[in-house]
Amino acid sequence: MFLFKKSPDMPAKDQALPGRPQAIPTARNHFVNRNPLKGPYPPGHETAIFGMGCFWGAERKFWELGDGIFVTAVGYAAGETPNPTYEEVCSGRTGHNEVVLVVFDPKTVSYEALLRTFWENHDPTQGMRQGNDVGTQYRSGIYTTSPDQKASAERSKTMFGQALKAKGYSAITTEILDAPPFYFAEDYHQQYLAKNPFGYCGLGGTGVSCPIGTGAVAAE
Repeated sequence: MFLFKKSPDMPAKDQALPGRPQAIPTARNHFVNRNPLKGPYPPGHETAIFGMGCFWGAERKFWELGDGIFVTAVGYAAGETPNPTYEEVCSGRTGHNEVVLVVFDPKTVSYEALLRTFWENHDPTQGMRQGNDVGTQYRSGIYTTSPDQKASAERSKTMFGQALKAKGYSAITTEILDAPPFYFAEDYHQQYLAKNPFGYCGLGGTGVSCPIGTGAVAAE
């Protein structure tokens, strides 16, 4: 959320903070829709994980999709430290990204719609930063939970990359990985911008529409 002066490089596994075996305490229910943050989730629902800079603003983009979104949560993923705290992630010594977990009903809202929201609401060409937020925790990432998600993510990356290139943007730096362990962030981070409507949100966008599926989610 703030400008931290730390290495833009991922820490080596043997240099990462040790973390802890127990989960960090967090909220029980979603602040906006009151659904259980950690489940159980309804049958037939899927999970998706995205990193797109400040997770406060990123989470809001997904819960605002409304129908088909059962719950969203912020957390940490794709690093080395088990059960990290926010302060540890901010140190740059865990390798984790700030991410959003989205639990959704694919019969109501498609994974492609989530991908449009992802691509159109941040700049995926900036490497280990998003605007003034600098560090490994602000990198662009898609963490897929099925082969179908991975194939869709790769296709969308190619298509959006072509659209960005046509507008003069640099190459996409987004990492696409099989979903690693997701660690729920602390209670006060969950649905932060619903609790603090005038709080910090570093998200923007390129203003370029992602040419997948139908319709579009307007970039900030």
